[in-house]
Parts: sequence; C-alpha cells; structure tokens
Amino acid sequence: MSGLLEEIRIAAHMMWTRRWLALAVAWGICVIGWLFVSQIPSRYESHARIFVQVRQVLPTGANGGGAGDQARDIDTVRQTLTSAVNLEKVVRGTDLAQGATTDRAVADRVAGLQNAIKITAQQDNLFEIATTASSPRTARQVTQKLIDLFVEQNLSDDRSQSSQTLQFLDSQLQALGAKLQDSEGKRADFQNRYLGSLPGTGSVSDRIGAARAQMGQVDSDLAAAQANLAALNGQMAGVPRNVPGAGPVPGMGPARARLAAIQGQLADARARGYTDNHPDVVALRAQLAQAQADARSEPAASAATADNPAFLSLQSTRADRQAAVTALLVRKRQLQGDLDTLNAKLAQDPAVAAEQGGIDRNYSVLKDQYDQLLAQREQVALHSQAQTQTDAVKFSVIDPPTSPRTPTAPNRPLLLTGVLAAGLLGGLGAAFALGQVQATFPTGQRLEKASGMPVIGSIGEMVTRVQAEDRSRKLKWLAGGTAALLASYVILLGVEMLQRGMAA
Repeated sequence: MSGLLEEIRIAAHMMWTRRWLALAVAWGICVIGWLFVSQIPSRYESHARIFVQVRQVLPTGANGGGAGDQARDIDTVRQTLTSAVNLEKVVRGTDLAQGATTDRAVADRVAGLQNAIKITAQQDNLFEIATTASSPRTARQVTQKLIDLFVEQNLSDDRSQSSQTLQFLDSQLQALGAKLQDSEGKRADFQNRYLGSLPGTGSVSDRIGAARAQMGQVDSDLAAAQANLAALNGQMAGVPRNVPGAGPVPGMGPARARLAAIQGQLADARARGYTDNHPDVVALRAQLAQAQADARSEPAASAATADNPAFLSLQSTRADRQAAVTALLVRKRQLQGDLDTLNAKLAQDPAVAAEQGGIDRNYSVLKDQYDQLLAQREQVALHSQAQTQTDAVKFSVIDPPTSPRTPTAPNRPLLLTGVLAAGLLGGLGAAFALGQVQATFPTGQRLEKASGMPVIGSIGEMVTRVQAEDRSRKLKWLAGGTAALLASYVILLGVEMLQRGMAA
C-alpha cells in the first residue's frame, strides 16, 4: 500500500512540475471543443396527435374491400401528409420560405423536410406527427401547416378519385360494350348460317349430338307406335264391323262417321293455330283423304244391321295411332334433313367447328369482363354517392402542435461539460506523458535502482525570498488560469440557458 501511495505521490509531483503544460493543453482542448459544440445547430421538435376515422357508411363489401379499404385509408393519411406537393406548400407557407428565392432552393428544403417529419400510427386511427426544425416557431408552423393541408385536401381527394374512377370505368365499359356487340353479331350470324335448324345450344358437335339423341328417341318412339298400330290392326281383324238386330242409321256408315270425326279434329287443330306444315295437321289431312275415299265407296246402311260399337272404338284408336306414327315419321324426316344439311355444310367448310369455338370463347371472355366491370362500376358509384351525401372521414386534433422550449438536439450542457472534463484530463495526461519521456529521477531510490550504484545522499532545494515571491506569483497565475477556464464553462452554460429562454 505504501508503494502505491509513493507512486501516486511521484506521479502527482511529476504533473505538478509541468502544470503550465497541463493548463495550456486543457485550455486548447476546451476552446476547440467548445467552438465545435457551438457550431452544432439546435434542433427543436414539435409534436401533434390527430384522429382520423373512415366512417363505414356502406356495409362491408359494398365499397369494394372492407378491412382492405381501412388499411388503404391509413396509408393515404401518411402519403397525403408527406407528399412532395404537400411539403412544397408547407415550405411556401411557413418561415422556411425566407431565403428560398429559387425553385432549387425550395426543392432542397422540401427534401430536408421529408427527413424531418415522422408520422407514427399509435393505434388504428390515431397518428402522431413529429417535426424537427432549427427553431421552435418553424417546427410548430410546419406541424400546423401539415394538419391544415390535410383538412383542406384529403377530405375531397377521395371524392375526386371516385369521380375519375367512374369516368375511367365508363370509357372502358363503352369500349368493351362495342366489342361485345360485335362478338354477338358474329355469333348470331354463325348460328343463322349453320345452327338455326338444329335444336339445343352450344357448339356444332354439341348440337349434332343432341339432334342424334333426339333422332334415336324418335326412332324408339316410332318403333313402339308402329308396333302398337300393328297390334291394333290385328285386333280389329277379329272384330266384326256390323252387328245384326238394330235399325238403320240413314246416311251415316262407319266410314262417314270416321270422316266426320277427322274433320272435327282438323277443325280443332286449326282453331288452336296450327299451320298446314304442322306434323299433326299433315297427319290429319292424310287421314282425311283416306276417310273421304272410304266414305265414297261405302254402301248405304242395311236395315237389318247396325255398326259395332267395339269396332268403331278400335277404329278411332287406330286413327289416333296412325296419326302418331305419321307425326313421328315427319319429325324423323325433319331431323334427318337438318343433320344432312349441316353435315353437308361441314363437309364443304371443315373449319366451321373451329370458327364456332373461337367465336364462343371470345364472346364468353368479353361477357365475363363486361359483367365484372359493370359490377365494379356500380360499387364505385354507390361508394361515391355515400361520400357525397355524408362525411366519409371523421377528423379531429387530439393534441395541437406543441411549441418546444428546449432543443431536442444537441444536449449542449452535457457536451460542454464533457469538453471541460476532456480538457482537464487531456492536460493532466499530457503532463504525465511528458514526465515519462524525460529522463529524470524523482527519488534517490529510483536513481540507485537505475544506475546500480549507491546514492550517498541528496541535497534539498534552497529557495530565496525572491524565488519564493516569484513562485507565489506564478501560482496565482495558475489559479487564475484554472479559474478562468471554469468561469468560461459557467458563462457558456449561462449563454446556452439564455438562448433557450429567448427561443422559447
């Protein structure tokens, strides 16, 4: 412990003997450091909090996105406040415009503002605006101007955007409608040329398949009808036409009765609006011709016989079945004719099927695009109408822009104190380093250890009265220099506090 105290005493004596060097180095470091600190510009920060809420006038999905629209509106707040056009208005409307006489100078200050403004979303609809400037007045002006511009512009931007969107959608709908109309014309022309006579819908192959399926059904029905007719004819062969015992019915034999029945059916069909080309009318007319021939060749009714009711019933049923067979034959001929006509056209032009595929695909794509675009247009129109009739955005200032009293950067009192500490430590370190470099021995033991020879004794310094007075005077100068250094530090602190009070 005694050795350590001895080393400390020796180091202190070494630095004391070089006290003027330590004071000079301390002054140099402090002056340079304080000048550097004084050149650092002060930065003041103004804060404000605003509340922006998008009112959901329409139900979710009616305005195009629900939660996605809310996230988009939050991004809109940020982009609106910090857009280049907005910041240029801020520069021209605050003290930042002083000295900015050219567009280049304004652009430079706009670029500086982009880094000096921070917008933080604290919650879903709460935002904090922090603006950093060289003076408290400018920081508060910039923050207030940002809020004013948002109130003036952002509430009407969405309506303007909706109007532009409607104009764009209308133009797109008009162009797409023209294309769809042209595609419909091509589709109708193709159907008239190739598909007008075939049943069903779809492509050529689909319609041919449907016609063939109907042809198979008609063949099956025709076979069943012909079988039923043949069975009925066989049954009629075993039933007598007349039965004895009843008096005659003048002028009304079986053939004439059948003729009257067919004429009644034909009159009823025409009353229903059937034309002469209708399959039922064609069958009835064929039966009418046969009935007229049978009626002309029928002899007068005998007085000893009468018509058999069972035979007449079977005859009427046979007429109906013959009409059904005739109608099925007509339908079969019609379908076969249509298929033959279409097959002939396909044989002459094999690209018809490919042409229809292209026409149908183009029509389907255009129709889907048109329907989707029309639905979007209706949604935008409804959203725009809701914005026009209501306030779509609720805006309020929670905390108005603050007027900062102290700069946020730099912390000059701390920096001034740090420079003073660095100067004092630097001066002492310079004196100690110089003492280590110079080859002197503070004690006899150090000399004896370094030389290897014994030290017999040492002679103390004798100071005269004149030297003592000179040393006393220099000691006062040293104390004055040190006090002046500390006084300069105190004065600089006072000047900093005074400047803060004047800025506030």
